Amino acid sequence: MATRKTKTRAKVRKSAADNQLAQAVTQSAQKIWLAGLGAFARARTEGDKLFDLLVEQGKTIRTKSGKAADQAMKSVRTQADVTLSSAQGKWDKLEQVFEDRVSRSLNRLGVLTSKDVDVLARQVSDLNESVRALMGGAAPRRARKAPAKKAPAKKAPAKKAARRKAK
Repeated sequence: MATRKTKTRAKVRKSAADNQLAQAVTQSAQKIWLAGLGAFARARTEGDKLFDLLVEQGKTIRTKSGKAADQAMKSVRTQADVTLSSAQGKWDKLEQVFEDRVSRSLNRLGVLTSKDVDVLARQVSDLNESVRALMGGAAPRRARKAPAKKAPAKKAPAKKAARRKAK
């Protein structure tokens, strides 16, 4: 009999614990429901104010970000201008160095520059006028002729040794 009583007592304790747990869960659910209703009511009353506040904050952030973007754009343009002018200066310097070296090389080879040719043409013209003046100015001016073409170079005679091998 003792075993029946202990089993019964254990069932009673278990059902009491289950009841307490069920009550706790029910109360917790009711509190959650009431908190949700309270949040909804507060959102209804303060929602418009909160919305207006968020709009104002958005405008402020948009203004700040626009100013920052403009400043960044100015900085980028300034840096690009500096870089471009620096590159242009270096390109001009490189071009000048190249022209100087080519000019020196041509002078070493004895090639005349356009300035040298102009000076020589002026001297030839002055000499022609001087000759005409000495001749009494009677000689008519002739049209300039194109320089005569050179005759093709003659081929060298074949060597005797080459003839002997051919035979």
